[in-house]
This record gives sequence, C-alpha cells and structure tokens, in this order.
Amino acid sequence: MLKTTIIGGSGYTGGELLRLLLFHPEIEIVQVTSRRKLGEYVYQTHPNLRGLTKLKFTAPDDLHPVDILFLALPHGAAQKRIAEYAAAAKIIVDLSADFRLKDAAAYEKWYGKPHAAPDWLGKFTYGLAELHRAELQSAQYISGVGCNATAVNLALLPLLQADLLDTARPVIAEVKVGSSEGGAEPNPGAHHAERSHIARTYAAYGHRHTAEVIQESGLADVTLTMTSVDMVRGALATVHGWVRPGVALKDLWKAYRAAAAANPFLRVVKERRGVYRVPEPKILAGSNYADLGFDLDPESGHVVSICAIDNLMKGAAGSAVQALNLALGFEETLGLEFPGLHPI
Repeated sequence: MLKTTIIGGSGYTGGELLRLLLFHPEIEIVQVTSRRKLGEYVYQTHPNLRGLTKLKFTAPDDLHPVDILFLALPHGAAQKRIAEYAAAAKIIVDLSADFRLKDAAAYEKWYGKPHAAPDWLGKFTYGLAELHRAELQSAQYISGVGCNATAVNLALLPLLQADLLDTARPVIAEVKVGSSEGGAEPNPGAHHAERSHIARTYAAYGHRHTAEVIQESGLADVTLTMTSVDMVRGALATVHGWVRPGVALKDLWKAYRAAAAANPFLRVVKERRGVYRVPEPKILAGSNYADLGFDLDPESGHVVSICAIDNLMKGAAGSAVQALNLALGFEETLGLEFPGLHPI
C-alpha cells in the first residue's frame, strides 16, 4: 500500500480525494491536513464519509514522509513551498492552478502576479490523461486541471485529433457551471440557496482557464464565457467553431467514436429520442466520465461540440487519481469505475 497524504483536505476537492482514495486498492491515506479544522474528524467536514474513516485533520507543518502527496490548497499556496513538499514525497499531485501553465510569463498574465517557483513549471506534467497519457506514465510531478478548461479541451479533442477544425477561425466556448465551482462556502451554516448565491459567477471574457485551453489545444483565438446555473456539481461546455472545407457529419461521427474508443472515460451522447439526447452534467454527478456530443451545419461549416463533466471529478479529483494511476503503472480506471447517479 502506497502511503499518501492530502494537504488541504477540508475543501471540496480534498473531500473528493478522500472519497476516492479511501477505496483505492493500492492507496493508504495516512494524513489529511487543515489549519482551520485542526483536530476535528474529517467526517465532520465531509459527512458522506461518516463511518468510513477515523482520520483527523492534522497540522500542515507537521508532515510525515510518504510515497504520494496530494496538494489541494488554494491557488498560489503550493508554489511557495514546493521544494519542501518535494522533499516529503516521491510523487506530487497538485490540484491547484500553480503548475498547470508551462510558461511563467503566461502565468503572470493570467494570474496577475509573478510565479513564486518558475523553475518548477517545466517539471510538472499536465494531468489530463486524454491529452498526456504517455507523458503521465513517467511523471513524478502532476498538475491538476481546470474544470472548465477540461470540459472545453475534451470537447475540442475529437476535432483536433482528426484535424477537422479550421484553426484559423475563432473558437467560442460557453460553459455553464454549478455552484461548487465557488469552493467550500465561508459560512458552513449558510442555507443552500445562500451558498449557491455566494458562488454564482459570470465571466464574459478573460477567464483564467482560457490559458489552459490555449496551451493544450494550440489554438490562438479562444474565448471562454462562464455562467453559473442552478446546479451544485457539473460543467457543461458548448464549444462553437468551424470545420475545414469538405468535412461532413460522417467525419465527425468517425472522429468522436475514435476518441471514445481510445479513452475509457469518454462517451458519445447523440441520441434521436429520449430525454437525454445530448450530454447532461447532472447524470455524471460523482463519476469520472465525460460525455461528448456534436452537430454540424453543412452549409456554413459551423460545428458545435458539447462536453459535460462533474467539475469536482473529471474536472479535479477524478482526473488527478486517473493521472496518478498512470504514473504508478496501474490501470488508469482503478478506483474510478463507477457511473454517475440517476435520477438526481
């Protein structure tokens, strides 16, 4: 069993990591840290884990050497202590935005301040298996993924891999997000409606996850628009672009089926009948799957690609565990082989 610590385990992503790793057959969680919750049982913060663990939150400064260190800290925190964390574990998986971007200048542009450890940026492998499966198999340091960036990157994946997209034209992505994207609420006693209101967001331009889409897709002209909707978990990306001349609907079918066949957590959803004819994030709640849909206007070449995910799973903790499985030489689906909930 590989001894594992979660640094910053009181937030939503920390709770998801606990939920997954407690049942991972090769992992033993030995420590979960939190300054704010120091000394409390983890199930008092994550009540879905009641009866499943007797772990208590410990001090972040009292680290024990382990095999694997998950960092579930606020953005900007991990980069300040990365050398210290690297001394405590052979493998590090950081779920924050600190090491997602490869270029220090890009980080400063999108995050508004210089990176505290720019020499470390090139040491991390971007933790989306569908894009970096080969590199992750030898990775020692793995970065997390932005949830909205993940939904957009996966929506673009079949089009880019099959070279169907006219990359000279703009790509516009509208992402509908749930309230959990705002993070764990500052007032735990707040009513659910109040918590949803606190996390409600709208960003027409300039969302930081745009940088990850540009980096990972290679596209220059990308716009992300973010709107929160009435759900807790989930992200739904509707991506608009244009295909190359001559591309037909049958070519899209081939591309999307090929992407799903090559990636165990990608599914194509394009039904003619029924309620769930297009990707729906609610039925993915708690799962690591990403559902893809598409359509094409053959006259204009306008293509719409849709991706639905659970933002806390495929957009965060689930992708992190999937990437770790690859780094350790396990089946990448290990500990993640369960569907979402229906109805919800």
